[in-house]
Amino acid sequence: MNEQIALVFSTFLYILILLIIARSLMSWFPVSPGNPFVRFLHEVTEPLLEPVRRILPRTGMIDFSAMAVIVLLYAMIYAVGRVSTG
Repeated sequence: MNEQIALVFSTFLYILILLIIARSLMSWFPVSPGNPFVRFLHEVTEPLLEPVRRILPRTGMIDFSAMAVIVLLYAMIYAVGRVSTG
């Protein structure tokens, strides 16, 4: 795999991880759902989080879907790094 493509893809995955972390942190604070940044975070991260929520069992008030998606994204980053270096 071309190293530049791997770098761009890994950077994209890191950005997704940061957005998921930001969404998780914002859930702790009273933020208006009409806020444009909150809507952006929801629109970008929900397609990743919602399928995982359907698979993971309910654990009360704690949502582990963000942590599971972050682990999967880190696994993808590792895989891209391994493939790009040969």
